[in-house]
Amino acid sequence: MGATTFVCEASGRTAEDAFRNAVRDAVAAHGNAGYTGSIAEKRRFVKIALPEGEDPVVFAYMLLDGRDYRVDNKWGPAGCVELPTEGIERRFLFFGWASC
Repeated sequence: MGATTFVCEASGRTAEDAFRNAVRDAVAAHGNAGYTGSIAEKRRFVKIALPEGEDPVVFAYMLLDGRDYRVDNKWGPAGCVELPTEGIERRFLFFGWASC
């Protein structure tokens, strides 16, 4: 089996809430039989600070393409950066490698 990258946004009061929401949505869209190539394959995440002025999606792909050790494993954690938002609901970008 192979691996592919994914990038998705999710919202929640915390990063943990947003992660659960993202996984739930991916399971609904792709099923839970495994090898979906989505965040549905992930069980945990690691928060990574977004450098000031950096585009979040460009930053995520830079880490994926550069094989950053924090997200360079289809069985390891997803990466997570917080997106600028206002209000109670916060937005997060999750990214990583997933089995497919």
